[in-house]
Amino acid sequence: MAHILQTSFLPSTSSLCRTPISGSKGKSQALQVKAKIREIFMPALSSTMTEGKIVSWMKSEGDKLSKGESVVVVESDKADMDVESFHEGFLAAIMVEEGGVAPVGSAIGLLAETEDEIAEAKAKSQFSSSSAQVVEGKPKQKEEVAPAVPAATPTVSSSKTVAVGSAVHPASEGGKRIVASPYAKKLAKELKVDLGTVVGTGPMGRIVAKDVEEAAAAGVVVASEHAPPPTSLAKEATVAPGVELGTVVPFTTMQGAVSRNMVESLSVPAFRVGYTITTNALDALYKKIKSKGVTMTALLAKATAIALVQHPVVNSSCRDGNSFTYNSSINIAVAVAIDGGLITPVLQDADKVDIYTLSRKWKELVDKARAKQLQPHEYNTGTFTLSNLGMFGVDRFDAILPPGTGAIMAVGASQPTVVASKDGRIGMQNQMQVNVTADHRVIYGTDLASFLQTLAKMIEDPKDLTY
Repeated sequence: MAHILQTSFLPSTSSLCRTPISGSKGKSQALQVKAKIREIFMPALSSTMTEGKIVSWMKSEGDKLSKGESVVVVESDKADMDVESFHEGFLAAIMVEEGGVAPVGSAIGLLAETEDEIAEAKAKSQFSSSSAQVVEGKPKQKEEVAPAVPAATPTVSSSKTVAVGSAVHPASEGGKRIVASPYAKKLAKELKVDLGTVVGTGPMGRIVAKDVEEAAAAGVVVASEHAPPPTSLAKEATVAPGVELGTVVPFTTMQGAVSRNMVESLSVPAFRVGYTITTNALDALYKKIKSKGVTMTALLAKATAIALVQHPVVNSSCRDGNSFTYNSSINIAVAVAIDGGLITPVLQDADKVDIYTLSRKWKELVDKARAKQLQPHEYNTGTFTLSNLGMFGVDRFDAILPPGTGAIMAVGASQPTVVASKDGRIGMQNQMQVNVTADHRVIYGTDLASFLQTLAKMIEDPKDLTY
């Protein structure tokens, strides 16, 4: 869903001074009304967002805009979002080009009320370029590589052109993240095109819709022309595709946000408690209801939420260092790895939602997360976090506490284990290791121990998970 930003477009004077912020005098205010030219600001799409990157302008200079119509796609620290116009008018000037980065609240474009004011707005934009504080070096990098794009576009099937294009415009940053517009990702899914094989011709090497369409049209021809001989495949197998060893790769917007959050977490006095849980009954339940669309993630989230009902302090949070909050809702955030970073979609009120609805919601959130289309309330409202690496065979690990939350639980793989029963018999049980990292300012060792005992009972006798 597009993001409607009510304060995104503000009146401007003849010199584009913002009256509400700068406190302009009455005379300037009168000029603002007369000019009928508004600034388009970089919106704050999340509470942690300090700057945003222009993914693409959905309108060109001179295009007419209707109220509620999408104008620009902005990449925040968590997702790509369509930003809608709150006013009617004409997109008079684009002040931050695609691929540019600007601080939240700075001007990225101008909106004129009538066609007659477009020329005036363009003239004014020349005097207010400082309004859009684009991160130094970004525009220059775009200018340096821009000439290579037109040369690569008309000859997609040329192996030489593709090689040059991928070197200048890597769509895969560091070999991990595929940089593509939301529509390009959707189109690739429909046309069954592997984005990892597509060379982006958009800003900063971003894959756009036409790149996907051209790759789909080229089809087998492109694949056969560029298929390396078996000997070269064997030689290149040791290096991940798209990775240039020895190069320095700047953080993406999301990676920068993750970095800041991890550093912030170091200021919290955290401690860790581990527990071994037998999962035979949970595994049997999952096998029974898996065909109905239930996921193991939803089962773990549900069990955790029900256990938290009995231990509200583990669901609490401390933000100012002087007090803590017993959260009124149990919202389970689950860490999901996506191209270029990590995000935590939230299963809200997980203790109150039935397991089937919870599973459907989880699948929906994962799809939106991978398409970078999550709304802020779908990733920043978690009260307790789960991080599961069990599907990779990891038996145990520790997770870093996200800022603003009280605890995070790391879940390992369920594995057959030889155990001794209370009567001295030796048997085989499926067991998993969980480790909880918690804020010691609020949560103490006995709190976590009691919570983990309750969680273990819930998982070892999971009849309450399907009510």
